[in-house]
Amino acid sequence: MELISIQDFSRVDLRVGLVKKAERIRGSKKLIRLIVDLGGEDRQIIAGLGEYYDPEYFVGRRIVVVANLMPKRMMGYTSQGMLLAAGCEKGERPALLTVEGDVPPGTKIC
Repeated sequence: MELISIQDFSRVDLRVGLVKKAERIRGSKKLIRLIVDLGGEDRQIIAGLGEYYDPEYFVGRRIVVVANLMPKRMMGYTSQGMLLAAGCEKGERPALLTVEGDVPPGTKIC
C-alpha cells in the first residue's frame, strides 16, 4: 500500500449523493447508469456493479461519491464521478457505501 500525505487526500472531494434514477446500460452486464443529486446538481455516474445489484436497489439511497474525478466515457455515456463500495478486490459482492440519516445531497464528507 502506498502512503499519501494529508495534502493528497484533501484533493479528493467526497460528497453525499442521492440516487434519483438508475438503469442498466444496454449491451453491458456490468454497467448501471445512475442519476445522482449532488446538492442542486444532477450527475450521471456509471457504476460497474450490475452483476451484483439490480438498478432499483440504488434509487433513493444516499451514497458516497468522488465528485472531482475526471469524466470518463464508457459505452457511449460519460461518467461524472464515482460511487464508493467496499470489497471490490476480493471477487465478492461489493458493499455499497451509504450514509445514514437525512444528510442533504451535496454535503461534503470530511
